[in-house]
Amino acid sequence: MTRDAERQTAESAPSNTPPAIQRLRVLTVNTHKGFTALNRRFILPELREAVRSTSADLVFLQEVVGEHDRHSSRYNDWPPTSQYEFLADSMWSDFAYGRNAVYPDGHHGNALLSKYPIREFRNLDVSITGPERRGLLHCVLDVPGHAEVHAICVHLSLLESHRQLQLQLLCLLLDSLPDDAPVIIAGDFNDWQLQGNAALARRDYLHEAFERHHGRPAKTYPARFPLLRLDRIYLRNASSHEPRILGHKPWTHLSDHLPLAVEVRL
Repeated sequence: MTRDAERQTAESAPSNTPPAIQRLRVLTVNTHKGFTALNRRFILPELREAVRSTSADLVFLQEVVGEHDRHSSRYNDWPPTSQYEFLADSMWSDFAYGRNAVYPDGHHGNALLSKYPIREFRNLDVSITGPERRGLLHCVLDVPGHAEVHAICVHLSLLESHRQLQLQLLCLLLDSLPDDAPVIIAGDFNDWQLQGNAALARRDYLHEAFERHHGRPAKTYPARFPLLRLDRIYLRNASSHEPRILGHKPWTHLSDHLPLAVEVRL
């Protein structure tokens, strides 16, 4: 075989390298432990169908239950697995869970569902003092065409002083990541006074998706009549497109928070 023929054969041979991914569909939702507002009804199966309908590549979950012995015996449709495994089902091949609150019957925390491999993850305890337990779930993703993509699922304190300290810990985490790596930060910031958003805005490498496109973060709480801007999606080394508040049925009946969705371009 001539060199030209060898070159043509090599060029025509199929490549095992998957094409680079430039867009990720992101969803964040506070699941309220699988119950409607005021805990009136267990609706996790309905929530799973709604989450699946978004076809999101990454799903950031807060207040998702890992285990609850009393509820599992009380509700006939309580899943035999953890809530995050039940939500992942066959649609999201990888998932990670960060246990934050532990109590006699079980525990809950943050989780990430991903259609791409989660190379590694860690749950950073950012609880300050008292019974309120909070964490930052940090995942490193293998997304084709990128050395690494970082996803951080956030659920911050109800107290302003605690939130400011937790945001400092979030910024320390960001500073420890490679400068050029795409980072997606999403979750429930409980930042109704927007002081935390102002603090993060001073980091000029970050932008909040809804603030970038609509001037202010989205109103997400309470779900039936949203007044407070609690949930956020921040990006670094990535751009946001078509941010949406999922403020229609069935979402208004599936949690006390409205979910947020955005297309992220890497």
